[in-house]
Amino acid sequence: MSALLISHISDILHFAKHRKWLAAGNLTCPVTMQKLDDPALVPNHTLRHFINQWLQMGNQFDPDYLETIGSLASLKHTLESHEVTLKRKVQALEKIRALSQSESPYTSHLFLQLGFLPLLLELVFGGEEAKHKQKLKQELPQERYYIKFLEDALSCTLILLPHGKLESLNMLREESKLVSFQALFAHGTALIRMSLCRLIEVTSTSPETKELCYMFGKNHQLLHRISVQLLQQNSNSEAADAGIKAISALSSLEENREILVGQGVVNGLITYINSSTERRERSLAPLAMATLEKLLGLQSAKEAVINYNNNNNNNNLNGVHGLVKMVFRVSDDHQGSESAVGCLIILCNDSLLAREEAISGGVLTQLLLLLQSQCSGRTKTKARMLLKLLRRTN
Repeated sequence: MSALLISHISDILHFAKHRKWLAAGNLTCPVTMQKLDDPALVPNHTLRHFINQWLQMGNQFDPDYLETIGSLASLKHTLESHEVTLKRKVQALEKIRALSQSESPYTSHLFLQLGFLPLLLELVFGGEEAKHKQKLKQELPQERYYIKFLEDALSCTLILLPHGKLESLNMLREESKLVSFQALFAHGTALIRMSLCRLIEVTSTSPETKELCYMFGKNHQLLHRISVQLLQQNSNSEAADAGIKAISALSSLEENREILVGQGVVNGLITYINSSTERRERSLAPLAMATLEKLLGLQSAKEAVINYNNNNNNNNLNGVHGLVKMVFRVSDDHQGSESAVGCLIILCNDSLLAREEAISGGVLTQLLLLLQSQCSGRTKTKARMLLKLLRRTN
């Protein structure tokens, strides 16, 4: 099977559906989707792929396999066509999303083999900034389909990404694509922004997309919008959660941290933490706290916490008071307690004002409650360190 052979396709494809596939005018191999110069011939690497796949599938071979390929190819053609209406494209995306979420182990493989991932990314980010601004602002029925198209295309992209090669995202390193990304974030719906945040989050998970993660992290306009629109001025908790995950991902690169602080991310994190303690519901406050702890390695971040003042909060909590409230929470599994204590150690070690604010915010009671709880030994060790540190104030 290692030699490069050419076989007549009629010698190995005996099923009516194989012939139907070629008779329908398809010029690609029905198995690998590679283009065939002559539809009557198939190279033996294609045969080897088919045989290996058939052996792996064993008794689970799906007799409708080629029919599925034909259906997916038709959906792809619908998305690529300039003659098809947005309404039909939205319907195609809904089918793609339903199929990509199915339990079949081969469905995602087929989507990727057919090139759906780069196609979806191009459809979302290939337009010009002006087009995105204009269409997202209009209220015409056709433009509402455009918004739905973007939402569904991003949703399908996020479903396929875990199964594909993340370097497909590197198309966003192109200036025009990055500009489109910013325009969508600025003028898109909450669902679009949440999906864009998830794309940012994904870039931090692979060495292949590290450079893209760095590019997002130095994009001042994008960082400011995440901090202000999602974390500080947003009543949508799901969108705020997506923003926290994106900021956490960007902060994983040390090179990004100074810029994050400069664009107001510390204020956004504390606002989110304060809001979550008031709601007393499960949130990503522990992740926000861990992210803040990473940023506090910078002097500018320490100053931002101490100078923070949430004017929109009726209780007028300052930054240190917000951290104190995370030290111990009733009916909590103490997630976030260790990072909260760690943040306070960093701040109080350098600042008398921070120590005074922590004490006035009730940190001593919080620490004593934490020491009596079932938190980890490491958290209790840090709590004792903070208690010793606070003695300097007296």
